Amino acid sequence: MSRLKDPAEVRRIARKSLFEGLDRMCEGALVVDRDARIAWMSDKYAARLKLASASESLGKVVEDVIPNSLMREVVRTGEPMMLDIMQFGDESFVVMRVPIKDERGRVIGAAGFMLFDQLRSLQPLVDKFQRLETQLATVQQSLAEERRVKYTFSNFIGSSPAAMEAKRHARRAAQVDTTVLLLGETGTGKEVLAQSIHAASPRAHGPFIGVNVAAIPDALLEAEFFGATASAYPGADRRAREGKFVLAHGGTLFLDEVGDMPMAMQAKLLRVLQEKEVEPLGSDRVVKADVRVIAASSVDLRQMVSMGRFRSDLYYRLSVLPIELPPLRERIADLEALCEHILEEIAVRSGRPQRELTPTALAVLSAYPWPGNIRELHNVLEQVTLNSDNPRLSADEFTLVLPRVSGGHRGGDRPTLRLADVVADAERSAIRSALAAAEGKKVLAAEFLGISRATLYQKLSVLAPEREA
Repeated sequence: MSRLKDPAEVRRIARKSLFEGLDRMCEGALVVDRDARIAWMSDKYAARLKLASASESLGKVVEDVIPNSLMREVVRTGEPMMLDIMQFGDESFVVMRVPIKDERGRVIGAAGFMLFDQLRSLQPLVDKFQRLETQLATVQQSLAEERRVKYTFSNFIGSSPAAMEAKRHARRAAQVDTTVLLLGETGTGKEVLAQSIHAASPRAHGPFIGVNVAAIPDALLEAEFFGATASAYPGADRRAREGKFVLAHGGTLFLDEVGDMPMAMQAKLLRVLQEKEVEPLGSDRVVKADVRVIAASSVDLRQMVSMGRFRSDLYYRLSVLPIELPPLRERIADLEALCEHILEEIAVRSGRPQRELTPTALAVLSAYPWPGNIRELHNVLEQVTLNSDNPRLSADEFTLVLPRVSGGHRGGDRPTLRLADVVADAERSAIRSALAAAEGKKVLAAEFLGISRATLYQKLSVLAPEREA
């Protein structure tokens, strides 16, 4: 018995035997050339396609004979499609497609095999595949919802001059595709404004990805932002992960508390902003990042630059459009509208009737300095609402909840708040804000306050707002 010693001859015969074997076992086979034109078709395949003969298909573009064919894709990519379900008319077939390569590894065509013409034997696999597809669609929809903004400019409550000025700058920022830097104390609504800018921008159709820099350990920041390959992690349970820049592709990336970013990471962020591409950890390839960055900080970044704790070049790159968000104590005129909006949110979430504030309660809230701003206001309103059964929330209920105010008092002592003084201070502050907004015109200021001109003059004489020192 002769033995073949030439490996190339063995491979040639093996390929021939494999092809012929598949042709005999399957329901049909065909071969296309590098232009996706049919070079050969089995008689069984021709009969299945209701052709007079296999030769009738030769030289034709494969899509003209099999409209849903993916043979051209196999030729283009050089990658096999080992198991697929192809629809032809009212019938479904299980097919396999493989590229054909020459001795130099160049793709010169592709071969396709119709493995089954009945799906009953594969029904359990098909059912599992359909279940996985349904689950995947549900997860993708959930992720899309998570990445969709929850806030627009209508959610940035306030009509005070300070609030309107911030919204004016933000609306202008929404129309240009450049970096924005939101500056303001904690709790002033920086994320609300960031989402509003995204929602009003040409990128509104894309994702909005928010990340709090201060909440991520320094060692994980690079992978969190730029992603990582599986090889970048030690141990058996290694998985690749996409970074926030990739997830935000085509949309907006919101970097909250950017001042907490380590210096080494600042240099890498600057490079991404300049080059518009990221390099995942453990990878030698770069990925394009079409992302609009909105950064935010509750600390003075200019001071951090002067202290050498923040890169000046990154600061100038981020602050192309800086927007200052006023603290709540500088926009007390918005307090009533903010309280009404928050109380409505609490009522919807709790399923209980919406509460109202008594005038004295509003006066107490207006006199408080709100170091935690709108976030603290939300917390205080929620505490009082949950602990009270009254439809109208009183001043006494808030004085029990409001934190101790420092300044002129010992650390552990709650200051004595005379209600008359609190109301007077609140009215004095409201009148001062109204006069400033009305540029000193008392008639217009009275309209802003919702009182008559005579009442305004009376209050001015009684309250006697203190003179500037």
